[in-house]
Amino acid sequence: MQTFQGATVYLPGEIAETNVTIADGLIAEIGGGAPEGEVIDARGLILAPALTDVHGDAFERQVMPRPGVYFPMETAVLETDRQLAANGIATTYHSITLSFEPGLRSVDRGREMMQTIRDLAPRLLVENRIQLRWETFAFEALETIDWALDAPLSPSLAFNDHLSMSMRSFDTKIQDRQFEHSPNYALADPYDPRLATLRHEKHAARAGLAIDDYMSLIERVWARRSDVPGATQKLAGKARAKGVPMLSHDDTQVETRQHYRAMGVTVAEFPMTMAPIEDARANGDTIIFGAPNAVRGGSHIGSIAAGDMVEEGLCDVLASDYYYPAMLAAVDRLDREKRADRSTLWSLVSTGPARAMQLDDRGEIAVGQRADLVLVDWPDGQTPAVQGTWVAGRPAYRAQPAH
Repeated sequence: MQTFQGATVYLPGEIAETNVTIADGLIAEIGGGAPEGEVIDARGLILAPALTDVHGDAFERQVMPRPGVYFPMETAVLETDRQLAANGIATTYHSITLSFEPGLRSVDRGREMMQTIRDLAPRLLVENRIQLRWETFAFEALETIDWALDAPLSPSLAFNDHLSMSMRSFDTKIQDRQFEHSPNYALADPYDPRLATLRHEKHAARAGLAIDDYMSLIERVWARRSDVPGATQKLAGKARAKGVPMLSHDDTQVETRQHYRAMGVTVAEFPMTMAPIEDARANGDTIIFGAPNAVRGGSHIGSIAAGDMVEEGLCDVLASDYYYPAMLAAVDRLDREKRADRSTLWSLVSTGPARAMQLDDRGEIAVGQRADLVLVDWPDGQTPAVQGTWVAGRPAYRAQPAH
């Protein structure tokens, strides 16, 4: 049993200075009399629900810290896990891309990481889950996805179509493209040399292929286009039957959101334009934006600004995306900008993501909830810093400042 004494506690709907006692991995009491068990002096600090990250791929820097330079998967997973704990993230969904590409985002490397997480589970500090980030043209990933859906990984499933995005016409902005399988989808000339030089060179480098070889791969995979909707429908049906949370990625059209919602995909991840955002809100879907977008004051590719959506009540979740510290930094910036009250902002990285992933046992400081907690030093006008992270009542990270 542990008691956090005198903290400023982020409770559902209010912020109060009080004590919080945890026991057997759960929140046992809020307030109360004399502290019981180990007492943690939390005066002057914030005690809040720990963060849940629904989409994070910063682990790729540990797997491949330089282009073409791979590190052992166990080393990468252990280091990533420690970074998560130090950033107050108690539950994470590693966004593992399962693509038709070789290299960093290959099916084999993704499966290796999932297996490594399973094998290392007793040694990991936080709860490492999986987002199956499926590139919908990657039929070679379907066997591994079946394996993952049946394995004890508690995954989510995200539908991504970056290939159609890259094949759009050169006079169509990325945010203006139609639903990828619409008959009106404007395509580039497949023999236009700009496809290689402007759209695929960096992908070829990531895959470790010469550009000519990569473009030959694209040609073969693009030939599957007519079969993609059927494969998507079939996989969504499997996931739906297993109760797996499903997300669609980078929606630009109402038609896109409606297409995926009809398959049971009720989470819009990083929508790019207002039309699918408004449609998602009207139909009760969850809306996710990237925390780096909020930290930087806007999208790096010119899409919707997350801060504006938070202010308008059109954002339910902020995800780390490609930078784990961005979640706490986003709350800080949005708080400075007065985009919403602090309780609402904190819910975007705790309650909101937990509910989006159907994790009803965490995300709030309430009696009976799992004791996933973060202790934060956040002086007025200064940047917040994590001093401790607890996962199911277990200290995953503790920091002692110099002064």
